[in-house]
Amino acid sequence: MIAPADLFNLEGLTHAQLFDGLDQVWLALDRIQNLSAQLAERDGHTGRVLRVSFGEVMPITVVLHRGTVYEDNFCLLGGDPTKGGMCVELAGCKVYDAVVVHAGAAIMSDDIHLAPGVKVEPGALLKGPCHLGPGAEVRQGAYIRGAALVGAGCVVGHATELKNAAMLDGAKAGHFAYLGDSILGRDCNLGAGTKLANLKIVDRPHRLVVGEQTHVVQRRKFGAIMGDGCETGCNSVTNPGVILGRRCMVAPCVSVAGGYYKPRAIIR
Repeated sequence: MIAPADLFNLEGLTHAQLFDGLDQVWLALDRIQNLSAQLAERDGHTGRVLRVSFGEVMPITVVLHRGTVYEDNFCLLGGDPTKGGMCVELAGCKVYDAVVVHAGAAIMSDDIHLAPGVKVEPGALLKGPCHLGPGAEVRQGAYIRGAALVGAGCVVGHATELKNAAMLDGAKAGHFAYLGDSILGRDCNLGAGTKLANLKIVDRPHRLVVGEQTHVVQRRKFGAIMGDGCETGCNSVTNPGVILGRRCMVAPCVSVAGGYYKPRAIIR
């Protein structure tokens, strides 16, 4: 058995309810779609607030702050959103909890929630359902295809694609990554070009050997589930059905075979 608590610190986690009552962590992949939709509904639909035609790029940069949309009369002072340091001047006051959506971003549906402190850069494309936690950063050229949970302080980087994926608080996929049917634990970091492949060429069950137990997972699409603090080197690939224990490290350019890897494993 691989329970969520074996891989993740769930205390105070932005999207902890993803794992409620589960004793097998991969079952959380079936919940991402519904939970992201429920949270977007509960916490507010950014697409409706922005008043844009869905599928069109944002014509101007806008700031959202405590229920108000500012199309002018603001000044962007810079700072890192993932560290709570993104500063915006509104009516002569500096605030650190505003949402900034830059001109050139595309909001493709209304079931998207951006929490305070989120920044969406030009060229990013967001489809719902999607829920982004406080201080998340969606960089230029990122593609969020829907069914996405992005935690506090996460980075969805340049040319990074998410599909039915969850990034727990502090996880970062900064450059050219693919996350399909996958979960990144707290403070995971994907090196540039990391791909979490999710579809087996041959349609067979995934077998995970943990100690003396073998778990059979009947999922056609199953990417990687990475415990807290895992890191991958540049241009590495995880094959479908990988589970990494906490603080595993994958060397650059490595192809990781499907299966379970113990905590702190070094995969070369």
